[in-house]
Amino acid sequence: MGKIHSFESFGTVDGPGVRFVVFFQGCPMRCLYCHNPDTWTADAGTEYSAEQVIEKIVRNMPFYTTGGLTATGGEPMLQLDFLIELFTLAKSKGINTCLDTSGVMFDRSNSERMEKIDRLLTVCDLVMLDIKHIDEDKHKKLTAHSNKNILDFARYLDEKNVQMRIRHVIVPDITDKREELLKLGQFLKSFRNIEKIETLPYHTLGKVKYDNLGLDYPLGDTPQLTESDAEKAFEIIREGMQ
Repeated sequence: MGKIHSFESFGTVDGPGVRFVVFFQGCPMRCLYCHNPDTWTADAGTEYSAEQVIEKIVRNMPFYTTGGLTATGGEPMLQLDFLIELFTLAKSKGINTCLDTSGVMFDRSNSERMEKIDRLLTVCDLVMLDIKHIDEDKHKKLTAHSNKNILDFARYLDEKNVQMRIRHVIVPDITDKREELLKLGQFLKSFRNIEKIETLPYHTLGKVKYDNLGLDYPLGDTPQLTESDAEKAFEIIREGMQ
């Protein structure tokens, strides 16, 4: 059984095509700009079996012919056994699978987890990897975690030739510095498995959730950015890749 926060039946921004999006409950990260703080607690959510989730997709299969299933969160890899079961069942039904992850649960030194990750990647068509910050110290300040395993996960996906889409949120005065965007581009330039790089403008749509949970919003009055701002950041990343 898996702990699920919610579902979105017709997602269009969580991977290619129209997708059934499963929001997993639980996340170890504490990103300052997180827009789903209600997914943090691992013991909340509603329990579902993999079969119950797949039934929800199958009943609307004609809508997902260009898309498929996306697991997001929260952090799906926190529930690795259930994620493997869900994706294995999806592939048996001919459903395209996409994992939206921070990569924070990757750890080459943990042989048991690596065996499971290898099993997962055999039934995963695309990994959307959120690289929060390329600088180690600034990543810790932003998320309360190191980025070492995250960047290593990107390398591992390349080694395994698993299609990868990079996502990077552009936040004023945090992830919008030219030198750091160039450094991210330089890190990514040798990868052969990148399907797409997405720079996403910072927004405050999740702020109301903090209010509802009685939490202070970490970024206060930080202004939202525009698609144009995100596009400029993308061009700097691309410059670093050349």
